[in-house]
Amino acid sequence: MAQFKRRDFLKAGIAGILVSRQAPLFAQANTVHIVRWNDFVPAADKVLREVFAPEVQKALGIKLNVETINANDIPARATSAIQSGSGPDIFMLLNNYPHLYASAAVDVGAIADEVAKAQGGIYEASAALNRVGGKWVSIPWSVVPAMIAYRKSWFDEVGAKTFPKTWQEYHAVGKKLKANKHPIGQTLGNTFGDAPTFTYPLLWSYGGQEVAKGKVVLDSKETLDSVRFMVQFWNDAHDEGGLAWDDSNNNRAFLSGDISASLNGASIYVAALNGADKFKTEKGAPLHTDILHAPLPAGPKGAQAYHTAFNHMVMKYSKNAKAAIEFLRWAHKQENYEKWFVVQKGFAVGATRVWEKHAMWKNDPVMLPFRGGAAQQKRLMGFSGQPNQKAAEVWNKFIVTGMYAQACSGKVKPEDAVKWAAGELRKIYT
Repeated sequence: MAQFKRRDFLKAGIAGILVSRQAPLFAQANTVHIVRWNDFVPAADKVLREVFAPEVQKALGIKLNVETINANDIPARATSAIQSGSGPDIFMLLNNYPHLYASAAVDVGAIADEVAKAQGGIYEASAALNRVGGKWVSIPWSVVPAMIAYRKSWFDEVGAKTFPKTWQEYHAVGKKLKANKHPIGQTLGNTFGDAPTFTYPLLWSYGGQEVAKGKVVLDSKETLDSVRFMVQFWNDAHDEGGLAWDDSNNNRAFLSGDISASLNGASIYVAALNGADKFKTEKGAPLHTDILHAPLPAGPKGAQAYHTAFNHMVMKYSKNAKAAIEFLRWAHKQENYEKWFVVQKGFAVGATRVWEKHAMWKNDPVMLPFRGGAAQQKRLMGFSGQPNQKAAEVWNKFIVTGMYAQACSGKVKPEDAVKWAAGELRKIYT
């Protein structure tokens, strides 16, 4: 067969393709490599691989390579990729980690504007975590609201017909639960989610702050009061093994009947719901029928909360950044995002207000406390300052959680734990 010159090939169009038996270069699939966490709702990762991947290839000619890793390994992986100038095109970054890597990010403001306009606006807290210097360095994907999952029947047994409203009430109930061999299970380990989403709100509920007017103010009476309370609460009501737990240990402990309550996303309940034949109460009933959810109790300064944020950053070093942006634009369209959203069953919610109105919430009243959790988020790490790069470094080094863990271990006095943590913050903020 005679060889076609490039000019003749382009003129020939479809005829040229048929003769050459090769698709033109522009029709060949670009590959977008995305690194995300191993979702605590496995069905969600399955949607990305088995639904998103073929659909985005058909729609945009993009081949999607989904890699999932332990969430605690993401910061090290992202740092290594940035330093080497090569790696995945998109990283999922948690919480305010986008502030750590802002200089390595592609501006995704156009997507953010489109999503906000189409979906009732992006939550203010989500915007603060993803905007640096007025630039959208990443796009918020989802929020995992944190609520306390608890065994209703065990709480009833100790006289708690409703969930405690204050820390002192929770302490009193927890002491009775532990006496009944049903302790509270709370991680205070160096892990990304359940530990800091417990310790930061506890700090805030007592009036503690990291910084004020640019100065570290962690070493305050309010902070010390919160640490002293936690030590007593820990000894009287908790499973001491939680000092070494990550974000999966409390799930396993709850599902196996070893603990009565734990601050968590809805993954415990979703696992019990999906595994109704596997997870049972001591009386043989499906475990999910004995699980309810409640927000963290109030301290002297009210009830506080932090809900874990999940965000996508397109990396500046990527040779395929344009395709990566187009994939995210496609994924955030309601008709596409919904396919991922519904399998989460409320464990992860959208970062825009439209998802609060989704019909899914009518299916299960046990999940209703999670619906508005993300919208109610008022305080962020770095309070009463900003959730900036320094606040992200404090979070990433587990300093606030470490303060409570040291004191609860019994090896360090509360006063010394607070002094240590304030010193670590000053190293970062000065």
